[in-house]
Amino acid sequence: MNRFRLAIVLTAFSCSSVGNITVGQEPREEEETPKPAPTTCADCHNGEIDRQGYVPPHEALGHSVHAAQDCTDCHESIALDEGEFDPASPRPHGESIESVDCSGCHEEEAEVYQKHGRLEIGGDPDTPTCASCHGAHDIYHSTDRRSHVHPVNLPGTCRTCHTNVDLIKRHEFLRGEPIKLYESSVHGRASKKGLYVAATCNDCHSSTDEDGTRTAHRILSPGDPESTIYHFSIPDTCGQCHKSITQDYWDGIHGQLVRERGSVDSPVCTHCHGEHGIIRATDPRSPVSAARLAEDTCAPCHESAILNEKYGVPAGRLRTYIDSYHGLKSKAGEVRVANCASCHGAHRILPHTDTASSIHIDNLQTTCGECHPGISTERANVPIHETATGIRTGWPRFFTVLYYWMIGITIGLMLLHCLGDWVRTIRIMQQKPFVIRMTINETMQHWVLAISFIVLVVSGFSLRFSEAWWVQVLFGWGGGEGFEIRGLVHRVAAAVFVIVCAWHLGYLCTARGRRGFMDMLARPRDLVDIKDSALHFLGVRDHRPSFGRFSYMEKCEYWALVWGGVIMTISGALLLFDDYFVTRWNLPKGILDVALVIHYYEAWLATLAILVWHGYYAVFCPHVYPMNPAWLRGRMPKDMYMEEHPEGPKLKARTFTARYEDEEEPPTPPTDVATEPVSAGQPEVHCLEGAGEGTTRLGQRPGNTHDTTTTPGGKADAS
Repeated sequence: MNRFRLAIVLTAFSCSSVGNITVGQEPREEEETPKPAPTTCADCHNGEIDRQGYVPPHEALGHSVHAAQDCTDCHESIALDEGEFDPASPRPHGESIESVDCSGCHEEEAEVYQKHGRLEIGGDPDTPTCASCHGAHDIYHSTDRRSHVHPVNLPGTCRTCHTNVDLIKRHEFLRGEPIKLYESSVHGRASKKGLYVAATCNDCHSSTDEDGTRTAHRILSPGDPESTIYHFSIPDTCGQCHKSITQDYWDGIHGQLVRERGSVDSPVCTHCHGEHGIIRATDPRSPVSAARLAEDTCAPCHESAILNEKYGVPAGRLRTYIDSYHGLKSKAGEVRVANCASCHGAHRILPHTDTASSIHIDNLQTTCGECHPGISTERANVPIHETATGIRTGWPRFFTVLYYWMIGITIGLMLLHCLGDWVRTIRIMQQKPFVIRMTINETMQHWVLAISFIVLVVSGFSLRFSEAWWVQVLFGWGGGEGFEIRGLVHRVAAAVFVIVCAWHLGYLCTARGRRGFMDMLARPRDLVDIKDSALHFLGVRDHRPSFGRFSYMEKCEYWALVWGGVIMTISGALLLFDDYFVTRWNLPKGILDVALVIHYYEAWLATLAILVWHGYYAVFCPHVYPMNPAWLRGRMPKDMYMEEHPEGPKLKARTFTARYEDEEEPPTPPTDVATEPVSAGQPEVHCLEGAGEGTTRLGQRPGNTHDTTTTPGGKADAS
């Protein structure tokens, strides 16, 4: 009726317009006339198609399944009658408009659609409406490719809500981009190619109604027992398409545990194949591919100590497989070699005691024969998981034990030989004329510092890498008691470290300590030495720079130790007394998190610096190898000292035991000294008259003004 009225109005309007124009006359400028009142919905709702893809409602409606319907059939509260419609108003249809109620025609669907996931109709404004999935005016049959719920378009329809960040935050549903994973899966790719029977969102998530019919209007959360993605329902959900595979699963031990015992530990389809991102088993990325099946899919359950104890399954199966011929070939990339599914089956997995099992003793010849045609019964019955390292019986056991002894004896003798050579070299080095590099006080400080540092490193990293084999050897005993002791050991070592730092601060108050501290300060000469060292490394300079009492390498180590000691002490105290600082000082948790990060990475920095920098210059540097023995008793070979510190203090060279306080020689008049010839690049060597047999003095190079002192009356006793 409305359309008929519109046609009459338009005809009358066109005729009157033509009659107002006289032939041969100039058209008059039309006067502004009031806009006529709209007579149909299209008079107002006729916007052009814009960049968002907006289509005028009447055009979309004309191609939809509701093409025969009038606008007011759905928008019942809207009318064009005079008095109910004000075209000049911002809200021409009144202040409030009733929402479209689809239940007037779709009563059965509305009765079924009571909730979506965890959201109930009318209980949450975020609950999807009919238009959220089907569209508003552009509603097509689900088999029409233009439909929002057509298999090709359905992932995009679901994406609207399931990738909405605000909705995800408010309702805490799946965050792992399920739509993107689905589109890259075997189901998603098949659907895109036109195989519309491939599973889409509603095929897996649609639950059954009261009649037992699956409907997309009843999608339930995975925690609902009636949901198709409830743990115990997943095999039947997949069984809609994979009927025979599902039956094999129910016949197997995993299916029996799920159906008969209600076990949530037993895997279902999604545990092995994944959920939305399922890909073909031939794809190397698949968790059930030949390369990943054993370690990534079967091992998490079959190597679980809790599950093995609960179900009485032997442990260590993965290790014995990996060490076997099959496992080693699989690790090498061979995809045709036997894996777990090759012998046990993929879905119909049964215990070896079941006569129907593929690994039952009566069926092994057939199972192994699939890869090894003609295999004998005796060969097929050889235990597969025991052909690896750690076998317990037979000749393999004999050769295993034999090689244990061969490896132990051979490598032990080699180590003993190397140790003997190393120790002998050190003893020969100690018999050479030496100087006192460190006093007994300094030597003891170094010993305590080194021991506490090593204990801190071992006990600290044992907490971070608790699963490592060396940590298990050290602390993995006593059912967790070892790790409790680890914490105690770490704290005691930390206390010792702090004590030795305080000890060193007190030492710095002594005369020797103050002089050593001043020698440790950075000087412009250090920059020159760094430059000269770089030129020497590049071959531009023939000789290494001459260092004084401490080289720039030793200064870097010392100040790095100071820096690390302060950082580790402060961060360690915050972590040890965290409750105190949080409750008494109201310390924010973020500061403790920062302290934890700093403590961990500072430990790495200190450990690597000691191994790389200190390890090289104290052990592996060719000038000091096999090591600088000063850390043992404070003594350093005379020739090594001359090589490393030619511009250092004049130290007495001895071949006998001396008191530590006599390490520096007092200055003597030049007339009392006889000079020996000096080779190029070496410091002068003088013989001190009346000093006793075997005592020499290392002279300074010209221009060295370093003060040397000694304790009055300090005289060496001959050994």
